[in-house]
Amino acid sequence: MVAVTPQDDSRLRYAWRVCSVTSLGLVLIGIAGSTLNVALPTVVRHFHAGALESGWILLSFLLVNTASLVFFGRVADLLGRREVYLAGFALFTLASLLAGLSPTVWFLVAMRVLQAVGAAMILANGTVIITDAFPPERLSQGMGVYIGTLSVAQLAGPTLGGLIAETAGWQWIFWVNVPAGLIALGWGTLILRRMPRRPREPVDALGNVLLFAALSALLLALSEAGSGGLSSPVVLTGAAVFALLLPLIVLAERRSANPVLDLRLFAGRLLTYANLASFCNALARSALILVMALYFQAARGLDAFEAGLSVLPVPLGIGLASPIVGMLGRKVSPYALSIGGAVLSATGLGTLMLTADPQTPYWVIGIGLFVAGCGSGTFLTGNTTQVMRALPQDSLGVVNGFRVMVMNIGIVISVGLSLSVLTSSVGPGLRAQVYAGTLSELSPVAVGQLMDGFQRAYAVLFTVAVAGALLAALARPQRAVASLDSTSR
Repeated sequence: MVAVTPQDDSRLRYAWRVCSVTSLGLVLIGIAGSTLNVALPTVVRHFHAGALESGWILLSFLLVNTASLVFFGRVADLLGRREVYLAGFALFTLASLLAGLSPTVWFLVAMRVLQAVGAAMILANGTVIITDAFPPERLSQGMGVYIGTLSVAQLAGPTLGGLIAETAGWQWIFWVNVPAGLIALGWGTLILRRMPRRPREPVDALGNVLLFAALSALLLALSEAGSGGLSSPVVLTGAAVFALLLPLIVLAERRSANPVLDLRLFAGRLLTYANLASFCNALARSALILVMALYFQAARGLDAFEAGLSVLPVPLGIGLASPIVGMLGRKVSPYALSIGGAVLSATGLGTLMLTADPQTPYWVIGIGLFVAGCGSGTFLTGNTTQVMRALPQDSLGVVNGFRVMVMNIGIVISVGLSLSVLTSSVGPGLRAQVYAGTLSELSPVAVGQLMDGFQRAYAVLFTVAVAGALLAALARPQRAVASLDSTSR
């Protein structure tokens, strides 16, 4: 039995206080995003916004947030993670206040861009700050609690958004973030200690511009693919711009003395496969909630509130599994947890493949959703811990930014891909009824056609989840690989 010194005890107490700060930031951003998803129709009606403006209220945040994560990971490595993290809280809070005062829809879009920048500063550094604070043998516990807060946002956000929009007005969708943001900023200022900075080096301006432009083009094309089809001019243009910029990014980053995206960091087996596994898990996890919400409304005729309650087993599974797995992480390797979580996710989705029928008992569907949620919570905790443990301290910020960016891209693809597969079984005239959740009111024939689409969507998500499990298995720890190499010699 190893004796616990006063220094160890003091470090652990500080680590849990840090975890409370970073978890608060994750809940703040998660709730802010999920509440607007529910209240978007209310905002659209207020501004009499068209389809373009309505899409950009959500898309602007996702584009800017995803494309700037790596940049703020690098900035924090150079300028200080505490300073960038707290500045993110301040900017996010200010943008939320101004968003509620928006006189026009395009002013609101601009404030959403500022929110996205603040959120990127928070997301790119929260995991890094936790990794620095916790002793290596306790990191999985802290990561389990941190990731478990995702489920809090997913559980509270939709219900909170609907309630606020109906009772207080759409402005409070944004203003509710202000007191929470001020509390997070004050608590973080009080708790977080200054962290060592790397020597001042010039920022890779060209690399940042090219990376932002390429990701924006890619995400715009992916978001349009679900509604406009692969032949849409927006999709074709975005894909062409991305394909053109990709080799330019590689060339610019190889020549840069301080690249924003150091390609050498992703040459290792562990990081490559772990990030690809994370991408697959994000794609399957995010699309699952969307597909099931449409299933309960379009096929079973439930309203939005009832559908929201019906998909709760997913965030409940994530919320229960993450802290439990965090405690198991002291005895079980993150590598094993990643594989186990990915297999659980695939098992849950495989169960749902058998339920594409409006007459399926809910308890069967609920079990599939809960198992898939437990799998995601287990995988996220293990995968994140595995990646963060394997990195040198001076690269944590940029690599974590890349890791979150990869997950965000998976989320974007999941929306376009799942909607395209789901609605491929019905004609163009019925697709609006699917999105509106009113197809069940038309005819049993239309619902039967839609069931074929759900079957295909579940099959795609199951295939993606299986691919994630295989990739997680390939992400063998570097130490183990090194020991095998030395043995073979």
